[in-house]
Amino acid sequence: MSTATSLAGAPTVVLVHGAFADSSSWNGVIERLLAEGVKVTAPANPLRGISIDSAYLASVIEQTEGPVVAVGHSYGGAVISNAAHGADNVVALVFVAAFAPANGEVLGEVTTRSKDSILMPALVPSRRPSPTGGESVEFAIDPAQFHAAFAADLPVDEAAVMAATQRPVADAGFSEPNGEPAWKDLPSWAVVATGDKAAGADLVRSMAERAGARITEVQASHVVMISQPQAVTDVILDAIAATTPVGARG
Repeated sequence: MSTATSLAGAPTVVLVHGAFADSSSWNGVIERLLAEGVKVTAPANPLRGISIDSAYLASVIEQTEGPVVAVGHSYGGAVISNAAHGADNVVALVFVAAFAPANGEVLGEVTTRSKDSILMPALVPSRRPSPTGGESVEFAIDPAQFHAAFAADLPVDEAAVMAATQRPVADAGFSEPNGEPAWKDLPSWAVVATGDKAAGADLVRSMAERAGARITEVQASHVVMISQPQAVTDVILDAIAATTPVGARG
């Protein structure tokens, strides 16, 4: 192990993907964390709305033994901030091209502030049966616009595969108000992708500044964890090193 930790007393990194993605988006980061001896898990984010997704992740965190560093990409940033509020074992938050909303903020409203984002016109709604009966609305990215809006620094062929396998997000993810944010009480780090056209580099940066996060800017698209996995891994390792007791470090 180089920078990371020994197993005893070391945190587990919980990686939370965002909308239009799945846990495989973390593969490059996971490989690097495992090589450093870091315990890591990447649970599936249900993408059914702020309340459902945050409750699900809170249960994952609660059942994770020992300290946790929660890492969220994009919409996953909102999920980790909601889920980690009041959690006894979360020691740090890392926002990767991610939203860090305040109490009461609605993502669908705040995203309109971004001058960098081109995502909203690229979204395609569809209707699906609701688990409680009736219909619900979810959104996906138009495959023809996926590369430009979401993954502009990846090869076109790779972005096309991601577009075909994307996971839509329920409308509730962007229409439900967020709760009290964990970033008010926890040390936070943030990766700002300067070419982010999805969440919007300007909005991500302003939210990270408001959260008091230690900001690292990386020249990349919204999927910085795929195109620049080492840069993202380095920030996570920084968060681990800063929040792990000296006796537990490798």
